[in-house]
Amino acid sequence: MTILAPATTEVDRLVAAKGAATVAVCIPARDEAATIGPVVAAAHRLAACGLVDELVVVDDGSADATAALAAAGGARVVPSAGGPGKGQALSCAVAATTADLLVFADADVANFSERYVAGLVAPLLAHPAVQLVKGAYRRPLHGLPGEGGRVTELVARPLLERFFPPLATVAQPLAGETAVRRSALRGLLLDDGYAVEIGLLIDVYRRYGRAAVADVDLGERVHRNRPLADLRPHATAVLDAVLSRLS
Repeated sequence: MTILAPATTEVDRLVAAKGAATVAVCIPARDEAATIGPVVAAAHRLAACGLVDELVVVDDGSADATAALAAAGGARVVPSAGGPGKGQALSCAVAATTADLLVFADADVANFSERYVAGLVAPLLAHPAVQLVKGAYRRPLHGLPGEGGRVTELVARPLLERFFPPLATVAQPLAGETAVRRSALRGLLLDDGYAVEIGLLIDVYRRYGRAAVADVDLGERVHRNRPLADLRPHATAVLDAVLSRLS
């Protein structure tokens, strides 16, 4: 199921729809001083209007001003307690919050907006059977459309097509922009490092079925693209996470 992200003018409707449910935005960050401010600011605006109840930035050992800028923007900053790595930071964020609905967002997105958070939350509020929402978007590479997502297309998607075919249609299986019900995480262990995204996707699918996973169209996502050589650890982590779930 692919859903178009709501316009920011629909936030009041989402606030009414969430009722007594609570929403936390969790942002893992390491040395993201260039972009953390606007990301936090967008989430903080949604806190001001009642959609977001908790805003947490997990500082994963930053050597720059990431933590200070996040705190200045209104986020609660907590250090990553599980050692370095994205999965460890997200586990820390889950432990540091109590909200019913968790929105995970990457800190390096240059065009982040309120629409990201609202879009990810909307399917959880509208569809009780949906447990996990993955952001779907276009990813340019150095200005070239459609050239981003190299680990996704070369590693993640072929693995899903081979071993978990229903998940091959998920637009961005490695998307950092994700929302999940806290109840869906009970009994699950988030993978360490870069394996966290695909591991969570497979685990929720195996527990609840394909209908529990939704895509939400967030438009175009612009972020810091890593050199090809730096992507090998990402690819290895994705490969290991999938293979570990075949037994």
